[in-house]
Amino acid sequence: MESIFHEKQEGSLCAQHCLNNLLQGEYFTPVDLSSIAHQLDEEERMRMAEGGMGSEEYRTFLQQPSGNMDDSGFFSIQVISNALSVWGLELILFNSREYQSLMINPINEKAFICNYKEHWFTIRKLGQQWFNLNSLLTGPELISDTYLALFLAQLQQEGYSIFVIRGNLPECDAEQILGIMKVQQQQRPKLIGEDEAQSSSGMGRSSGQGSVLEAGPGVVEGVVDEDEEELRKALALSRQGMEVEDEEADLRRAIQLSMQGKALLGAVMSNTSMPKGGLVAKTTSSGQAPGSTTGGAPLSEKLSAEELRRRRQAYFDR
Repeated sequence: MESIFHEKQEGSLCAQHCLNNLLQGEYFTPVDLSSIAHQLDEEERMRMAEGGMGSEEYRTFLQQPSGNMDDSGFFSIQVISNALSVWGLELILFNSREYQSLMINPINEKAFICNYKEHWFTIRKLGQQWFNLNSLLTGPELISDTYLALFLAQLQQEGYSIFVIRGNLPECDAEQILGIMKVQQQQRPKLIGEDEAQSSSGMGRSSGQGSVLEAGPGVVEGVVDEDEEELRKALALSRQGMEVEDEEADLRRAIQLSMQGKALLGAVMSNTSMPKGGLVAKTTSSGQAPGSTTGGAPLSEKLSAEELRRRRQAYFDR
């Protein structure tokens, strides 16, 4: 959806992308953030100088590189915090005891900033829906209300620091448009590197931003939730397992019938006399002389096998 501002990754300027995606506009440039970082460095230098400009600590401080920025474009949390203070916004650590004691449902917040090592990205609520505005993605990623808490918990397990944004965010077009309608996302965006790799091999897909579609007012979110998809797969596997179990149960019953047939045959044989010639003498239903055989096997044994097959067939027909 074009109304959602999504600044994609350039170099290592993820702090800039994080802030602009949060504020939904090109509010900060690398020069702006560098200026804030230099100001913080100067404030730290002045505090260290209070202990004496000739002290060993002060000389060591001057020799160390800036802790607020580097040549790659990384900016510290202090730079981001100062940049947001210009708009009257503040950061609160999500997993702090103070915040957790408030027991606030994440969906009732406005936005989050996430950091892992040197990467920053924004999760923001626009209108009635949440979006992952990570600059490493090809476009905004729609996040359902039910998945938001799970997503934040997953990020914490992966080592991310999460900060809650407090204050009034500046107005933006996306907030106004999504305030009266919801969007559907037919395809989730991919990582930028992954998208380029697939495109080079002829397997590229449309970007995530292009796959965010507008919907009319009051339209229920039509996102195919990954959890629901996994549930459908699990149900399908369960049904397959039930079918296999039914087949195995049928086989066990057939074997049981077979064993019953053999036991019945053994009982008949035990009640008959054994002639000296070694042949079993049995009475046949066809009037054939006792002791006669067909195909080298007693006729009564052949009839018992046929009866067993009929029983099996009758069971499976049921």
